[in-house]
Amino acid sequence: MLEVIGATLTNAAAIAVSPIPIIAVILMLMSPRSTRRGLAFLIGWFVGIVIATTLFTLLAGAIPADAPGGSRPILGGVQLLLGLGLLFLGGRQWHSRPESGTTPELPAWMSKIDQMRALPAAGLAFALAAVNPKNLLVAAAAGSEIGRRNLHAGELITTIVVFSLIAALSVLVPVLFAVFAPQTSARGLSGIRAWLTVNNSAIMTVLLVILGANVIGKGLGSF
Repeated sequence: MLEVIGATLTNAAAIAVSPIPIIAVILMLMSPRSTRRGLAFLIGWFVGIVIATTLFTLLAGAIPADAPGGSRPILGGVQLLLGLGLLFLGGRQWHSRPESGTTPELPAWMSKIDQMRALPAAGLAFALAAVNPKNLLVAAAAGSEIGRRNLHAGELITTIVVFSLIAALSVLVPVLFAVFAPQTSARGLSGIRAWLTVNNSAIMTVLLVILGANVIGKGLGSF
């Protein structure tokens, strides 16, 4: 089980450092009545990761080892496609980066975050985790790796939960920071938000390219 968690750490890190959800939760935490919305966002984010990862884990586990020696060429082909998809997203992210000296534009929906109630905040977080194409591809890559390991039910559940917790750390930490140190959190969170806004494209490009190459390598090893 520890081997599987180690094999998916890159995937968990790629989800964890996705700038958009981190910026979103920071904006919530810097608005009035922030704690409830921040906790709701955290729950939606974690549940979204769990559901997406579980779905692809079950799909990968259902693919039989249909070649001598236990190799899985079908699963390998799926992983190759996932890896190519991640490389494509990385390239598109790089080409869509703002020109030097210009201020990056955040999605329009972020301007309404400070008006969100707890339930819509949870729904937004769930969508960013389980529906957003970037995170969905990363979760699919993680699920394909977990599902191929033939873990027992208890190990499977533990692996997915640990993976999801690691992937949710970047949202969990700001929420805990705001809850337990509300007076000192504002300045730190504001600085983090500004840095992520400027470096969003570069961060995601590097992560998607590294992860895409990693998944392609795993896919080739399945043949």
